[in-house]
Amino acid sequence: MEPLEAPGVITIEWEMLDKPRFVTFSVFNSLILRCLVYPLTVVKTRLQVQSAYNYNGTCDALSKILKVEGFKSLYRGFWINSMQIFSGIGYIITYEKVRDSLHQRGVSDLRVKGLIGGGVSSLVGQTLITPFDVVSQHIMVLGRNGINPLNLPADVLQSRLRTFSRVCSEVYRRDGPIGFYRGYFASLIAYVPGSAFWWAFYPVYQEALISLSPPWTPLLAVQCMAGPLSGVTTCVFTNPADIVRARIQVQRLDSWTRALRYVWRTEGLRIFTIGLSARMLQSSISSFLLVSGYESLKRLSVSEEYKHRIRW
Repeated sequence: MEPLEAPGVITIEWEMLDKPRFVTFSVFNSLILRCLVYPLTVVKTRLQVQSAYNYNGTCDALSKILKVEGFKSLYRGFWINSMQIFSGIGYIITYEKVRDSLHQRGVSDLRVKGLIGGGVSSLVGQTLITPFDVVSQHIMVLGRNGINPLNLPADVLQSRLRTFSRVCSEVYRRDGPIGFYRGYFASLIAYVPGSAFWWAFYPVYQEALISLSPPWTPLLAVQCMAGPLSGVTTCVFTNPADIVRARIQVQRLDSWTRALRYVWRTEGLRIFTIGLSARMLQSSISSFLLVSGYESLKRLSVSEEYKHRIRW
C-alpha cells in the first residue's frame, strides 16, 4: 500500500492565518462542541464524585439520570459552563502563538511544539476557566441522589438563575474569593499534562496514519482519526489526576496530597478506572469534533497567498 501523498502543507501555522476570521469561526465552533459533549461531562462528573456507588458505569449513570431527573438534567449548569468559550479562545490563541514563537526560534519537531504549546495554553486556559468550572460542577452534580455539597435548599434548585446565584454566594460565603479557585492547582496538575500530551501525541498518530493510508485519503480524515486516538491515550495517563481534581472542587478537600490519600484510601486501584469509560467516550467525541472543527476552520481561515498549498 502506498502512503498518503504529502500535501504542500500538513500543519497550518499561525502566520498563514487570517486572524480575525479564525477567531470568529473558533467562537462558534467552541460553542457547538460544548453543546454536543456537555452531557458526557455531567455523567463523568457524577461518576467521579459519587460516594455511595449510585451509578455502576457510564451507561448505568446515563440511564438513571435520564429516568430520575430527565433529559434537562444532562445540561444542568451548561449556560454558565458555556462562558468557558472565552477561555477556549484564549487557549487556542495561546497555543498557536507559542508554537509560532518556537518555530521562530528554530524548533521544528511537531511533538515538542505540541507538548510545550499544549502545556502553556492549558495554563492560561485554566486560569480563566477555573471559577466557571467550580460553579458549573457544583450545579451539574445537584440531583435527586443526595449529592448536595453546599446544602442548598430544594426550592432554590427550581430556578437556574437562583441556583447559579446561590451557588456563587455560598462558595464566596464559605471560602471567600479563593473559593472560586478551589482545585486550581489540582486542575493544573490534571489538565496541563493532559493538554501537553494530547498535542504531543496528535502529530505522532497523524504521521503514523499518513504512512498507512492510501494516497487518495483526505488529510482531514486522517487528522480526524488521529485526534480521538490522542484523546484516548491521554485519558489513560491522566485519569487519576482528573478524579482528584473533581473531588477537591466538589467535596471541598483542602489539598492535593490530602485528596490523593483520601481517594486512594476509599477507591484503591479504582482510581485508574473510575469514570474512565465516560472520559474516553467524551474525549473521543470531543477530540473528533475539535479536530474536524479546528482543522477545517484553519483551512477556511488561510490567507489567500497560502490557499494553493493547502490540501483537504
